Amino acid sequence: MQHKHYSLLAALLLPAWVKVEGHVMTAQTNKAVTITLNPALDLTGSLETLNKGSVSLVNQGSLHAAGKGVNVARVLSDLGAEITVTGFLGTDNQELFCQLFDELGTKDEFVRVPGSTRINVKLVEDNGEVSDINFPGVEVTEQAIVQFEATLNNLMVDHDYFVFAGSLPRGISAEQCATWIDHLQQNGKRVLFDSSRDALTKGLESKPWLIKPNDEELSQFVGRHLSTQEQCLEAAETLSDKGIANIVVSMGAEGVLWLENNQWLQAKPPRMDVVSTVGAGDTLVAGLCWGHMQSLMKEELLSFATALSALAVSQVGVGVPCIEEVKSLQQQIQITRA
Repeated sequence: MQHKHYSLLAALLLPAWVKVEGHVMTAQTNKAVTITLNPALDLTGSLETLNKGSVSLVNQGSLHAAGKGVNVARVLSDLGAEITVTGFLGTDNQELFCQLFDELGTKDEFVRVPGSTRINVKLVEDNGEVSDINFPGVEVTEQAIVQFEATLNNLMVDHDYFVFAGSLPRGISAEQCATWIDHLQQNGKRVLFDSSRDALTKGLESKPWLIKPNDEELSQFVGRHLSTQEQCLEAAETLSDKGIANIVVSMGAEGVLWLENNQWLQAKPPRMDVVSTVGAGDTLVAGLCWGHMQSLMKEELLSFATALSALAVSQVGVGVPCIEEVKSLQQQIQITRA
């Protein structure tokens, strides 16, 4: 029940975050849906150095329920949000997911499919480098797709924020994912979309309300390496021209860029002691979603989301262990107009 404790703490502290010219604003909504089409059990190992082609000794390891949307749900729950999780989950090894959802107090609307949810291996070296070995997901049947679409339609009745995050399992095409995003958008929902490769390319055609590529994913989309902030700005502006309202580019230690209404904001955190970058991007997405749900002003929203993400690299695992640390770091985030 540890996560519920943090959720209550965050809810009590909320009025200190949401201010406009000294006046407290009431929260707009605490409800959101996170969609993880291809969840994973993350087998994470910490080691001094990865010896490629040879034996590597792991100092510490863990196995836990994950996937980008699941990670977003964990952070949002810690912040005090009322979260429904959905997507596709294998029946053969769902126990750790069920335990997590129970701990977080999230509503489980995952569609069960035959087989085992994939296991992804993450090897974290002492220098902060992370090597990901991602396996294919379960095979999603037509019957499961019909059930998932019915779930989405039911959730649209009383939810306005939907987070699509992560890769696609077998049986789900990039085009199919894009139709779901378009369906939500056409019904007035705010879709936050965080994916890569073909799923990102096709999904962008549906004009999701917010996207969060990192500089590497943005490079893949435009087909050339983007090595400078100026190049990232130029590439992101082409996406804005396509009708995407919010474009957030995460650039690691260089901070976060946000384009909205033809205006750029940049947030730069102080230098952090990096323990692991696993889940930092998902934490940023959760912070952006939470800030919009609470109607934070732009600078406050960006500094809060950036502080969350910056703290995420200084810890092992995903979540918000201390909201006071977030608030303290938030005061150190530099916000400028790019």
